[in-house]
Amino acid sequence: MSRVLDGKVALVTGGSRGIGAAVALRLAEDGADVVFTYQHRADQAAEVVERIKAAGRRGLAVQADNVDPDGLTAVVDRVAEEFGRLDILVNNAGAFIVAPLEDLGLEEFDYTMAVNVRGPFVAAKAAVRHMTEGGRIISIGSNMAEHVPFPGFAAYSTSKTALVGLTKGLGRELGSRGITVNIVNPGPTDTDANPADGPTAETIKGFTALGRYAEPADIAAAVAFLAGEQGRYVTGASINVDGGFSI
Repeated sequence: MSRVLDGKVALVTGGSRGIGAAVALRLAEDGADVVFTYQHRADQAAEVVERIKAAGRRGLAVQADNVDPDGLTAVVDRVAEEFGRLDILVNNAGAFIVAPLEDLGLEEFDYTMAVNVRGPFVAAKAAVRHMTEGGRIISIGSNMAEHVPFPGFAAYSTSKTALVGLTKGLGRELGSRGITVNIVNPGPTDTDANPADGPTAETIKGFTALGRYAEPADIAAAVAFLAGEQGRYVTGASINVDGGFSI
């Protein structure tokens, strides 16, 4: 039985857990072979690879740090060489540093920008060398790019807002080559980093119109739409999957 992404190859940065793992698995379920990067937990990465293979697709985990531009470029080139092509890039790896302005050092600010903005730029620049018409670049942003209800998010919200600008710029530049570029902005999502039963969860739920957290699969569904043929006429777009948090 044919699937919408049969024959496609995807690279997901930060794909060993949470939203990244859900995206990697959804793309595999839709027919893509999936490579993903991870930073620390080799055991979690191995589990995701096995689940990709259980879906009948090729899977590979590569240890890499989004802050290392040479290493990230090498991963992109490795995917194209070993899998023969690269059709979909999902920039998911991210840094999440929350601190009051007085306690936010320049090192933390620069690190956040390096991981959340420079990394996607480097990966996209490397990926387009291998992409043909129909290529997809999708970044995972944040609802904090539009609405910041809590203090301490200056670095994080700045980086995710910059990622929106990068998406629009690349969307305009790559449109003539038939490559679409979009960003999905999750809201509160039930992951180990932000559990739906955590100490601040009830307050956070109150900021959404739906009154609940998303599941990682909800974010992955939006990515899958943009990665597939039905998303072919969407580019430069910011899509909020945040339960109405940004209303």
